[in-house]
Amino acid sequence: MHYIPNTDEDIAEMLEVIGVESEEELFSYIPYLLKKSLDLPASLSEVELLRHTMELSERNNNLQKVSSFIGGGSYHHFIPSVVSAVLSRSEFYTSYTPYQPEISQGTLQAIFEFQTYICMLTGMDVCNASMYDGASAAAEAVLMAFRHTGKSRIIASRAVHPHYRQVIETYVGGRGGSFVEIEFELSDGSTSIEALEEAIDDSTACVVIQSPNFFGIIEKIRDFAEVVHKYGALLIVVFTEALAYGLIRPPGEFGADIVGGEGQSLGIPPGFGGPNLGLLGCRLDYLRNLPGRLVGETTDVNGKRAYVLTLTAREQHIRRAKAASNICSNEGLCALAAAVYLSSLGKEGFFNISKINHLKSEYTKRMLLAIPGVRLKFGNSTFNEFVIEIEENPEKLLKQLAERGVIGGISLARYYSELSNSILITVTEMSTLEDIEKLVEGFRKLIQE
Repeated sequence: MHYIPNTDEDIAEMLEVIGVESEEELFSYIPYLLKKSLDLPASLSEVELLRHTMELSERNNNLQKVSSFIGGGSYHHFIPSVVSAVLSRSEFYTSYTPYQPEISQGTLQAIFEFQTYICMLTGMDVCNASMYDGASAAAEAVLMAFRHTGKSRIIASRAVHPHYRQVIETYVGGRGGSFVEIEFELSDGSTSIEALEEAIDDSTACVVIQSPNFFGIIEKIRDFAEVVHKYGALLIVVFTEALAYGLIRPPGEFGADIVGGEGQSLGIPPGFGGPNLGLLGCRLDYLRNLPGRLVGETTDVNGKRAYVLTLTAREQHIRRAKAASNICSNEGLCALAAAVYLSSLGKEGFFNISKINHLKSEYTKRMLLAIPGVRLKFGNSTFNEFVIEIEENPEKLLKQLAERGVIGGISLARYYSELSNSILITVTEMSTLEDIEKLVEGFRKLIQE
């Protein structure tokens, strides 16, 4: 009866009411074998437990111990201290938007600011209060196209993140739709416009491309928009690295109808793969099909500015059977992190961080290409990720690099049989010159051995 705050008098009174003499009699119906103590170690005090968990955590690698060049959807960026300071405040420390939200004006204002930032980032007219992650945002974008066009055929580039394509295919299959993939150009890593022209027809609901794509290549979105719109389909642009839009113009300026992607780069650490932040925006024409919550600005009875949830008839708690989506919550705390991160940097700071990412990536690329046996796989414009090709087994080389304290990238062999000797390398502002030198020297020594 540990941790149950009953006095002896309370216990005696309860036993008398139910008509038993003792606690032993009360529990006498439980078989003896189930009353035996479990064969477990002795319990730990709080200080002992803290020490034990710290010892266990030391077995993990972390980004302070190793030099990491892994990206591919989750990125190591600097997070200003103000982000965690705001997130840790008790009035914000939940991922939920209340069902009587107008009493939480601070929460609604934070979400409204977040929506505004993401509209600026993507070039969309409206963005929602966030999704679970980039993959679910991409899949929900596809379902939006299904609802708007009344069609159920989707075309996706193979240069879209493999995990995103898997999630999209799962969503599409559940709705009875068809899923078609088109190839990328092996010469430069961009999606083949010729392959799209061959695959698209009047039954196509949408086309999904990623920019920068999984190989880091910046796609020519306007060229795709012209082809897609000619067939009455929607162009969906997804992304994994939101920081890229600090340097390149947003997809909305090139004809994208819906934009969905990952916001983890905006103030959220890559902690064992999560939590993440899905970003989803669209043009006003598709607003009624946009899932998730929307915060709008209005005035109260006294004429003062106020925030409300708006267009809630799209949501499952209002019209479950006819809802735009059955996603009934949002990543509110992560959305707040993104809003604080973006506000702390400002436009100039966001541009500068993006520029540092690009410059460090280009420097690393040049250093690696100076090594005999290392080739650039795709000669095209990139942001902070690029693909190299080597003659050695990438998995073996990356394992040897890891033993030297360098996480050297992602072997693309696990996703693309035609890229069996290729490695995706990511460089961010957190990659120091010392880190880059360790990577380059590691490649040089292992290739020459």
